Amino acid sequence: MSPIKKLILIIFLTAIATYVCLPYGLNFKVGNFSVNKKFDLKLGLDLAGGSQLTFEADMSKIDASKQATALDSVRNVIEKRVNLFGVSEPTVQTSVFQGKDRIIVELPGISDTKQAVDLIGKTAQLAFDEVVEVPGIKGATPSAQLVPTNLTGADLQSASVVFDNQTGKPAISIQFTKDGGDKFAAITGRNIQKPLPIILDNQVISAPVVQGQITGGNAQITGTFTVDEAKQLAVQLNAGALPVPVTLVQQTTVGATLGTLSINQSILAGIVGFSMVIIFMILSYGWFGIIADIGLLIFGVITIALYKLIPITLTLPGIAGFMLSVGMALDSNILIFERFKEEKLKRDFHQALEVSFGRAWNSIRDAYAATLITCFVLANPLDWSFLNTSGPIRGFAITLALGIVISLFTGIFVSRNLIRVFIHKN
Repeated sequence: MSPIKKLILIIFLTAIATYVCLPYGLNFKVGNFSVNKKFDLKLGLDLAGGSQLTFEADMSKIDASKQATALDSVRNVIEKRVNLFGVSEPTVQTSVFQGKDRIIVELPGISDTKQAVDLIGKTAQLAFDEVVEVPGIKGATPSAQLVPTNLTGADLQSASVVFDNQTGKPAISIQFTKDGGDKFAAITGRNIQKPLPIILDNQVISAPVVQGQITGGNAQITGTFTVDEAKQLAVQLNAGALPVPVTLVQQTTVGATLGTLSINQSILAGIVGFSMVIIFMILSYGWFGIIADIGLLIFGVITIALYKLIPITLTLPGIAGFMLSVGMALDSNILIFERFKEEKLKRDFHQALEVSFGRAWNSIRDAYAATLITCFVLANPLDWSFLNTSGPIRGFAITLALGIVISLFTGIFVSRNLIRVFIHKN
């Protein structure tokens, strides 16, 4: 591919990345096909504000050999509940320290956490009971008694919010497993025109009257639900039961004002640092420095676009990783330019330029490979227990690694072709 064609490709990629960075999003419609995509930066707890909840799991009744598995199961259930709750980019991780088994939950953008705490910490034990009338003493009114059936939350396959066709009120549509459907059919068959209480955590949440035997494993829970109540109940039913009880031991709230201040300070630091780097490169390398600065601008645009597209949750450590990668994005250019100063003493301009790119590659490759290995260790993508599992440190490692990869593209491909087109020919 000729340098001109490569330049056209660079301009095309930069234009796409620039559009993604702008706050317009993608919104168009062609016939029946429509796209409405908003590209937003995902901000972490320290930038968007929100809450951090720490739960402690009670492992007193769990065998020591099974406690690690039980803690992972608790984390998975809580993570599923948080995701069903609709929190943007939550973080759920375990912590074992001094005999305490804890689950740390970060909820960006959530300041009033009461509903989230109630949802996450509930055991969500679901049961279907039958109402049996117990004869009273002679002359007394018979009393009703709830008798548990063999149909429980374990027989439930899914639950979703719907609207009742007759009343228009929110309801919960439930679907049972095959065995659960058979149990439900038998229970409803012997309770026609009788209430069938649904018990959640020892509380009657609904007692619909059975109008007829229900077969097929599908039914609806109706009542005086609001939309939010129906949604929360559906989430609880879908999330399942916690394998061990958990207790909220710590709750920390980060205000959105603090996050906004951190963002503003980070932007100011980025502008100052970016400006200093641009001035330094121009003063040190002249026209070559201008080419390197153009490559740095392209690096920044592509990086932010990828943050939005992947997406990557941006935290303060993540911003630090990005700022560090900005400086490293010029490393390859500096190595090449310094090599060029030596080579032009022995060769003509054109040969010295090409040789400089070739001979600087070994140093660039080794330096970036070492940094990527460090990023891999810090990010710990395989969740090795003997390595770091901290979310902020992982955020730093991910943004730094992504910056390294993009800087290889801009430093070797972009800068090299810009020099060939605009300086090499002159």
